[in-house]
Amino acid sequence: MPRFALLIDYDGTPFAGWQAQAEQPSVQGAIEAALARLDPGFAQGARIAAAGRTDVGVHATGQVAHADLARDWDPFRLSEALNWHLKPAPVAILAAARVDEDFHARFSAQERRYSFRLVARRAPVTHDRGRVWQVLSPLDLEAMRAGAAHLLGRHDFTTFRSTMCQSKSPVKTLDAIRIEEFPIPRGREYRFHLRARSFLHNQVRSIVGTLERVGAGAWHPDRVAEALAARDRAACGPVCPPQGLYLTGVGYPADPFA
Repeated sequence: MPRFALLIDYDGTPFAGWQAQAEQPSVQGAIEAALARLDPGFAQGARIAAAGRTDVGVHATGQVAHADLARDWDPFRLSEALNWHLKPAPVAILAAARVDEDFHARFSAQERRYSFRLVARRAPVTHDRGRVWQVLSPLDLEAMRAGAAHLLGRHDFTTFRSTMCQSKSPVKTLDAIRIEEFPIPRGREYRFHLRARSFLHNQVRSIVGTLERVGAGAWHPDRVAEALAARDRAACGPVCPPQGLYLTGVGYPADPFA
């Protein structure tokens, strides 16, 4: 059976997360329902596998999944057919690619990239409602960058890990964390970009929520290092809401969509 990689973009607002759930709308379920219109295996319950299982309300601009199909589709025609059957769900197949049978969307991945959007202004957001986290006051960009620097490298991230996390180890390597600031009408937008081979459950939201406390002046940047060293969930700052989080890319030894 030929295997295809799918590059996926979605608005997570109406879904109970990526993973298929009984009687709950999911991104995985929407794509599998579209595949069931094209492939007998999915009509009988075959599943796709994804690089990451995003939570309820989390978005993606670069999710990757793979599917084994009965027919050897032209990749462009496959993406077009899937997009037709996905309507009107806010899910789009950006590209499809034929891959080797040993390619696995999750286990072949060498890095994952997330971005988080935070807007600071008094007036409510309108066009980006459900797609950003909003706070009322501007943040100190340099203080947040100083706090973030403590998190780079290989650490025990127990402090920034959900109590429901199923990962075997809290030790992860954070390869990059970059924070940008942009002017918007009557406010500022801050974008946090994080890159690692893999992340713990709620790790990105825990980090951003903690750095927001630094930017707001409630935490000194060095307190981030103290929280990390504590290896205690109680030492973490508040976990920020999911709607500002985006899975923006997944890295493989060779880009399947190149």
